Amino acid sequence: MHPLLRNLLAAVAGLLVGSIVNGVIVDLSGTVLPPPAGVDPNNLESIKANIHLYGPVHFMFPFLAHALGTLVGAFLAAKIAEANKMIPALIIGVMFLAGGIYMVTLIPAPTWFIALDLIVAYIPMAYLGGKLGGGKNAADSYPNTNDQLLDN
Repeated sequence: MHPLLRNLLAAVAGLLVGSIVNGVIVDLSGTVLPPPAGVDPNNLESIKANIHLYGPVHFMFPFLAHALGTLVGAFLAAKIAEANKMIPALIIGVMFLAGGIYMVTLIPAPTWFIALDLIVAYIPMAYLGGKLGGGKNAADSYPNTNDQLLDN
């Protein structure tokens, strides 16, 4: 399979699996930590109207969902990718970041959470997932000429 096609499929697979991980964690969050009384977590308007009732602990699961969804998706993308493994991993981070930016326009979360989520949960987790999945920096892709000289 052509490396470009394989990398494209790696990114799609990473987005799909990362989204599933994100969704499962969000779904489980209500059973582990129920939302404040009177809030319907499946209704955006209910969340928006009652966001003032949420304490810092209620933002733990959304953060974990975003961070772990990105991490797992980027890891999988890097594992599947054939060449330049970090690129599909970082694509996952950018796509999830775009989703995160969109979500902060919909739900008026506290500024501290928005900053933490957008700064930590996406690009850094995608980078970490890419590294764990075998991705390298561009500098790592080239042989060290000094080592070659010593071998001769």
